[in-house]
Amino acid sequence: MKALEKRIIPRMDHTAVTFLGLGGLEIGRNWGMGTDTERPDAETAGVVLNTALDAGITLIDTASAYHRSEERIGEYVSGRRNEFVLASKCGEHSDEPRTYYDFSYDAITKSIDRSLKLLRTDVIDLMQIHFGPDPVKVLDDGETVRAMKDAKKAGKIRFLGASIDGGLAARCIESGDFDVMQMAYNLNDHGNMGNIKRAKELGIGVFVRCGLGNGLFTPRSLSCLDSLRPEVRDRLIRSLERIGGEREDAMKTLMAIDLRFLYETEGASSVIIGTKKPGNIAKNIALIEERVPDGLYRDVLGIWNI
Repeated sequence: MKALEKRIIPRMDHTAVTFLGLGGLEIGRNWGMGTDTERPDAETAGVVLNTALDAGITLIDTASAYHRSEERIGEYVSGRRNEFVLASKCGEHSDEPRTYYDFSYDAITKSIDRSLKLLRTDVIDLMQIHFGPDPVKVLDDGETVRAMKDAKKAGKIRFLGASIDGGLAARCIESGDFDVMQMAYNLNDHGNMGNIKRAKELGIGVFVRCGLGNGLFTPRSLSCLDSLRPEVRDRLIRSLERIGGEREDAMKTLMAIDLRFLYETEGASSVIIGTKKPGNIAKNIALIEERVPDGLYRDVLGIWNI
């Protein structure tokens, strides 16, 4: 199955992750498009996590800023730790219901220790910088990377990553400090295409975030069309009209097209998709398998200037 295809990351000692990864944002923090933004209760979050692992997904991505996410991962799947690659982030810290940024050496060190405790694990496979409003300063100061490297030497984390886009992503890729880059990428936002290509050349893994456009390429956006930027709304409507049929059904096909685009992007190691509903995991796997006529696929990509 395409969704469960294992993709090797050379810089992570050739660790393999499934093309479909599970994002831990929505199980721990209120988030989403439209009115359905409240996080699930702890038990439902546990079902989401175990359903993903039962399906064969081998990557779970979370962050200290996702409020209850690390805690719930630790509570419900720490006993299955050998079944998945565990990725978290530091720099943006939880102060529920808000978050705050602190990229100092001391704050990063304490954040990693806290994540280890909440996740109930001895080592986190990948720790990524969760950049804030001044990422240039974070990179120039170097305290965050130094703290992460020291945590690696201490055996607390195995590899380093960064979640950033554009020119600063290119800087991180060329720095040699990072083994994985997490970057936004989808039909509507494909500005990181060159960064993904370069990361592949250097053996750096790429975790795709915002793969579904933060809900743009899901049925949730149908109730929020008026809030979209006019050019995005126009492309979305044109895509649905080209697909044809009822809008709900057309949107599912558009999701399948978007996921095919990600699947066929050379260098994309895994697309991280979060959910608060256990049933969505099987639906997402099925959508990745859905066959879309090549002509329709090319036409829709053209609408999004790809």
